[in-house]
Amino acid sequence: MKKLIPGLILIAGMLLTVAAPAQSNPQNSAANPYVGSVQAVPYSAEPKALSLDDAIKLGIENNLALTLAREQQKAAEAEKLHLVSVLLPDLSLHGETGVHQYNLAAQGFHPSIESEFAKLFPPGTSLSAFHLITKVDTTIGEVKFSQALFNWAGYDVWRASQAFTRAAYYNAQSSRGLVVLNVGNTYLQALAAKAQLDYAQALEKTDETAFNQAHEEHLAGVVANLEELRAKVQLQSQQQTVIAAENDFEKAKIALNREIGLEPEQPITLTDSAPYAELHPMDLPDARIEAYANRQDFQALKQELIVAERERQATTHERYPTLTFGGNWGVTGISGGVYHETFAAVGTLSFPIFKEAQFRGDRDVAEAQLDEIRSRLEDLKQKIDQQLRDSFLDLETATETVKVAKSNVDLATTALDQTQDRFTAGISDNLPVAEAQSTLAQAQSQYVNSVYQLNEARLGLARNLGIIDTEYRQYLQGGNPPEVKSDKAVGEPKKE
Repeated sequence: MKKLIPGLILIAGMLLTVAAPAQSNPQNSAANPYVGSVQAVPYSAEPKALSLDDAIKLGIENNLALTLAREQQKAAEAEKLHLVSVLLPDLSLHGETGVHQYNLAAQGFHPSIESEFAKLFPPGTSLSAFHLITKVDTTIGEVKFSQALFNWAGYDVWRASQAFTRAAYYNAQSSRGLVVLNVGNTYLQALAAKAQLDYAQALEKTDETAFNQAHEEHLAGVVANLEELRAKVQLQSQQQTVIAAENDFEKAKIALNREIGLEPEQPITLTDSAPYAELHPMDLPDARIEAYANRQDFQALKQELIVAERERQATTHERYPTLTFGGNWGVTGISGGVYHETFAAVGTLSFPIFKEAQFRGDRDVAEAQLDEIRSRLEDLKQKIDQQLRDSFLDLETATETVKVAKSNVDLATTALDQTQDRFTAGISDNLPVAEAQSTLAQAQSQYVNSVYQLNEARLGLARNLGIIDTEYRQYLQGGNPPEVKSDKAVGEPKKE
């Protein structure tokens, strides 16, 4: 029994370690393993074409957080094997040979019992040559066997370890969902940075055209030097914007590489475009039901509750007697001489006495852990409800924001076209053109950010429903995602 209760304490400690998410600095892989990766793909000078599906598949294979979760799952399996060994039969082979020196006087052979001792020898044998300090070279070989026939508390610990391995599996699956969420968001962020860069470069070309036109007109004496200077300032300002956008895009790609196991300097080409499609989410009651069924963190906490309940049962069953059987069979004799067969068969019934204080302490600790997990489970139910409500609000708001932002881009584009026509026709100077370009750049930036926020809200809803790793593509632009399961993923433990 002494081996079992520490095992329960170890299980409880491992549960807290496995379930604790990393929520620190998002750019520091030492504090947040979801932004780190292992087993990096070899560097290639050729740009690597990378779709959203490719990025998520690489993230599932190489992300640091998911790798750590798989290792914790393996540790849970190993701990279950360690605990079940207490209930399984033990068969061992023992052999030894060596020289032993004995003090027969210390064993009760002394002159006061010489008359009784002499009866062991033939008549006429003299005991004067018999030494009480003797040496003997013996050899022993035997097979030992032991089996716990009745150990109720040990059985409770074994059942708790089964629930613990399932909790570790669900925690690994929850980490998988977070990896899909983080990689998806990072990919979308890189797409948004690319869109910002494309818009900035397009406006730079427009500003360059306007500057060249103002320069030619100034040389022809049609416009004043102020027009040319104003166009040059606008062009250089836009060039600075392009440089900043290029920097943001490169940093976004480096962050993506870091999460999915590519070398930071690996050039990549994003093959997907920023998805935008109408999504009709389910009602809140249906969403709540689906979240309870699919959320891996919720399922993991339910398994933790089972572990705590069986741990509490084990502390009650500690008071019950244990029945064990053990024995051995072998040979013993003088080395090189005659060997004699030896055996033993022993049944042991043990009753714990004077351990009530220890039993009550174990019970109180188990009850405290059980109450804590029950409270966490109730809190998680409320948290899921809150997250679903927040996701619906975010999705509704982001959808309306995208519509308004798209309308603003259309209006700003029309205004810029009309202003450029007036400037080309010589009706006005280029100041309204600069103002219209600034308005369009702001509208384009808002549109890109709103599309990114919309897709981020969609991924967040899929995550809160617990289906992001299988239906992320459907929540972004419709259709079913390809298979992205990793061969290195540990399967769900069987219910025994």
